[in-house]
Amino acid sequence: MSHFVEPTAQEYEGWNEFYSKPISDKLPALIRDERIFDVIFAQQFDRDFLDLMCRLANMIRIMAKTRTGSLKLKRLLAHKRAMLYFVQPSTRTFLSFLNACQILGINVSEIRATSTSSEVKGESQEDTIRTFASYEDMIIVRHSEAGFAEKMSWLLNQTDHPVPVINGGSGPDQHPTQALLDIYTLERSFEAIGGLDGKKIAMVGDLKRGRTVRSLSYLMKNYKDVTLYFVSPDVFRMRNDIKEFLDKHAIPFHETDDFESVMPLVDAIYMTRIQSEYPGGPETGTETYPRFHLRNDHLSVINPHCVIMHPLPRRYEIEVAVDKDPRAAYWRQERNGMWLRAALIAYVFKVEDVIAKEFS
Repeated sequence: MSHFVEPTAQEYEGWNEFYSKPISDKLPALIRDERIFDVIFAQQFDRDFLDLMCRLANMIRIMAKTRTGSLKLKRLLAHKRAMLYFVQPSTRTFLSFLNACQILGINVSEIRATSTSSEVKGESQEDTIRTFASYEDMIIVRHSEAGFAEKMSWLLNQTDHPVPVINGGSGPDQHPTQALLDIYTLERSFEAIGGLDGKKIAMVGDLKRGRTVRSLSYLMKNYKDVTLYFVSPDVFRMRNDIKEFLDKHAIPFHETDDFESVMPLVDAIYMTRIQSEYPGGPETGTETYPRFHLRNDHLSVINPHCVIMHPLPRRYEIEVAVDKDPRAAYWRQERNGMWLRAALIAYVFKVEDVIAKEFS
């Protein structure tokens, strides 16, 4: 009588050694033809790249508003195919990438759960990704496992048929495209007052597991005289790796659990929810941490130009009445994700110059 044996994860030679390297040592592996090829870490982006992405997103936004411009965009990459491999629940990021691909004419395939792939038959995650690479020109990954997108990028780059991998959220560690759209939102919001340089930003809530605020913190090294305020309960404080990074780059930050004292000091407030979907975190019980909520009565305290952001979804940390205030940018922030991700995909497929020529 034969017995089914649960397969064990296969070890790929060189992966553990690569994964243990500092991120700065990994970045060259993500470049081809002196350009970013795989988008895995926020640390890949310098100021020139961030400025380029903001300009390109603006151009795509303007073109897409007219029928003629929209048709030109759709013809750019009609010969390309992309896989959306989103096996962690997602609404905004999935739809944002889907619509970004459609704007550029890319044909899209999707898998939203491992239960619909051959992984239920025992196929490894690695073989699943190699299968996608046989059919697709780009793989966009969202996964609950930290380092998953990085491993898929590394694996495909060992083959004779690598395709770009974009990290759409990898466990609690990084969400680089969210950081890009957050920069785009901040730059657009501060356009009339000198841009992001010199601004003070409060990050509020679950900073320990909030991959959006972690990724955005990395990008602050590209801006001048930015100050961060980390506002959270003790159990959700920002992890030391981010604080060490900020110290290394001489970026001042302050930690506090007194949200109301910070409100009048800052130019932007980035709210986050408690990330209870991740196992092994602090026990929250029924605690909603009301001292870290933004209420309608707080609007009289914050600066007239203060930008209120949230990566969404929200629960109770921003009162619904705040939505009516013109400083509430989170719905604009969500839409900005579609334009910014379209810009990023256009860059990866090297058609940014074609778009720019429409404005020359």
